Amino acid sequence: MNVEPANPGAVVGLLGGLSVTCDGARLAVPPGSRRLLAYLALHPADVDRRAAAGILWPAVGEGRAAGNLRSALWRLQRGSCPLVDAEPTALRLAPDVRVDLRRVEQWAHRVLTGEPEPADLTVDPAPIAELELLPGWYDDWVLAVRSRLQLRLLHALEALSRLLRDAGRPDAAVEAMHVAVRAEPLRESGQRALIEAHQAAGDPVAARRQYDAFRSILRREIGVEPSAELTAVVTARG
Repeated sequence: MNVEPANPGAVVGLLGGLSVTCDGARLAVPPGSRRLLAYLALHPADVDRRAAAGILWPAVGEGRAAGNLRSALWRLQRGSCPLVDAEPTALRLAPDVRVDLRRVEQWAHRVLTGEPEPADLTVDPAPIAELELLPGWYDDWVLAVRSRLQLRLLHALEALSRLLRDAGRPDAAVEAMHVAVRAEPLRESGQRALIEAHQAAGDPVAARRQYDAFRSILRREIGVEPSAELTAVVTARG
C-alpha cells in the first residue's frame, strides 16, 4: 500500500520513521522539533500547549518545558512549508497537512466494517503487516498508539481474508493470512482465518497441516492446546 497521497501538499510520515514531504520534496525536521511534530501528528484534535509541554519534556520543570515547546514550535514555523497552527493555549497540525497513518487507518476501517472500496481488496498484505509506527521511539504516547495500530492491522488482515473468500478469491485470502500469521503466530483468530482460507481454496490437507503446526507452537511456547472451537473447524471438514 502506498501510504503517501499522490496529490501535492505537506505530508507527515510516521510509518517507518518520522519524515516530512512538501509538494513531493523531502524536508529536514529540526532535531529539537521532531517529538513535537510527531505528537501533533498522532493527535488530530487540538492539543493543549501546557499538557503537551509536560508530556514531551517530563523531566524538567513547567517553565523549562514551556520554553522547550516554544523553541520547538518556532523551528517548525520558520520553515518554508507551514506545518503547525498555534494559538495561545492550543496547537494543531495545519489543516492542509496530511498524515500517512490516516490512510492506513481509513483502509482498516473500511475493511473491518465490511464496506471496502474495490482497490482495498487488491492491496499487497505484506507491507501492511510490516508497517511500524515510529520505530525506535519508546515514549509512552508512542507505544500506546503503536500497540493499538498493530492489533488493528491484524484484525483488518483477518477481515480482508474473509472478504476475499466471499469474493471467490480464496488463494488471495490464504496469502493475506499467511502474512498475518507470520507477524503474530500465536494469535488463534489469525490461525483460524488461515485454516478456513485453505478450506475455501479446496485444500483440507494444508488446513490440517496448519492446525498441526499451530498446535505444536502452542504446546512449545505456552503449554496449551488450541481451543475446542478451532479444533472443531478442522475436524468438521476433515
